[in-house]
Amino acid sequence: MNAAEISRDVVLEPADNNRLANLCGQFDEHLRQIERRLKVEIASRGNRFRITGPPGAAEVGGTVLLSLFEMTDREHLDPERVHMMLQESFMDEAVAVLGNGGEPEIAIDDVVTVQTRRKLIRPRGANQTAYMRRIRDHDLAFGIGPAGTGKTYLAVASAVDALETDQVRRIVLVRPAVEAGERLGFLPGDLSQKVDPYLRPMYDALYDMIGAERVTMLIERNVIEVAPLAFMRGRSLNESFIILDEAQNTSIEQMKMFLTRIGFGSRAVVTGDVTQIDLPSGQMSGLKHADQVLLDVKGVSFTYFSTKDVVRHELVQRIVEAYEKHDGPR
Repeated sequence: MNAAEISRDVVLEPADNNRLANLCGQFDEHLRQIERRLKVEIASRGNRFRITGPPGAAEVGGTVLLSLFEMTDREHLDPERVHMMLQESFMDEAVAVLGNGGEPEIAIDDVVTVQTRRKLIRPRGANQTAYMRRIRDHDLAFGIGPAGTGKTYLAVASAVDALETDQVRRIVLVRPAVEAGERLGFLPGDLSQKVDPYLRPMYDALYDMIGAERVTMLIERNVIEVAPLAFMRGRSLNESFIILDEAQNTSIEQMKMFLTRIGFGSRAVVTGDVTQIDLPSGQMSGLKHADQVLLDVKGVSFTYFSTKDVVRHELVQRIVEAYEKHDGPR
């Protein structure tokens, strides 16, 4: 142990061998998973554990072990559950900040939660917390990062909350109809049927939060509106919560057009992944351009997600990391 490291001892009670085996996982895979993520070493003897590493990491590691052991009394742990617990423990930011002798930038009691009709939604990790706070505090918020980081889901949750608390009168869901070289005209059906597949992720989030029947009713009453980006030209949206999803597939002109649709009493969230652009070769993404142009504009916020924020299956996180390693720095 070098001078920059500390050890934290944790004793888990009761000393139940079945629960301890559940905590550690087969061949201690859960302990190794925590070690890799926090960059610590965990030694165990019976129900006594010693976590060694940077001060912040060792403290968070002890907290994670205690939380996971408490869960062993009611559920079987797997690597996915351990991964989610690490995300929920604000561990990355705690390691970075506490390791330098400071305090966490985001207090636990400042976490933004949303209670929808069907479930309580809370961010997992400090970056998601910052994202939800920025959506709450800014008229225009950008969420940029890879798949699985909760950009769209949390934006929809914020929109539902704004609608249910009468902050806005309607929700407008927008998405560019550019997908791997295909065009709307090649799809069967009327305009709504052509657009629906592109908006499915946002529909799924709405169904999860307020139920399919209520979503259908709100769409029929035009309280929830779905529209392709191309049909936004010339409109001015007042008292609305507007979400532009997959914004990496907008042109510079389309992005400017969309942003100038924001009316009085409205808020907008723009989400996208600049590593998955389906625009014609050589055409600059409107999302990348907006990131350069609007970065210092008052009232606009940017949240950048990375692989550490992925909250889907742990394999998704490793896949994104592999692609980033292969493609090099952005």
